Amino acid sequence: MDLRILGMDAPFFDTLQHMMDANDHEADKSFNAPTRTYVRDAKAMASTPADVKEYPSSYAFIIDMPGLKSGDIKVQVEEDNVLVISGERKRGEDKEGAKYVRMERRVGKFMRKFVLPENANTDAISAVCQDGVLTVCVEKLPPPEPKKPKTIEVKVA
Repeated sequence: MDLRILGMDAPFFDTLQHMMDANDHEADKSFNAPTRTYVRDAKAMASTPADVKEYPSSYAFIIDMPGLKSGDIKVQVEEDNVLVISGERKRGEDKEGAKYVRMERRVGKFMRKFVLPENANTDAISAVCQDGVLTVCVEKLPPPEPKKPKTIEVKVA
């Protein structure tokens, strides 16, 4: 609402108008601001590169997981068609007196989400972590059989 339209041009009303405009702008910012969970998940997903391959009978999701044990990795299916690969890479215990000169390996949570195609069989998923590489295989459902034409008998009336 612009108070100047109502003929209120005094400095007091200008200040009041400015405060009202600022509150509207701040409300817009906070309404559109991403949540902490969203920012955390976005960072976790950006730091987890993956390769996805399609084979005649399956899909393969390949992610490097150096130094992780199988207990540190979680593979789930959400909402019947979203494959979620997540976990946490922890920093190794340091010996007393040691300090980092350079730290390039990522630590912290990681996550990737993949929307599975309609022909993915979510009941036939396997995951193997070998030599620091996680491979998640999702089998494909067999293609539907083509419908045979239905013959309808014509009766004579």
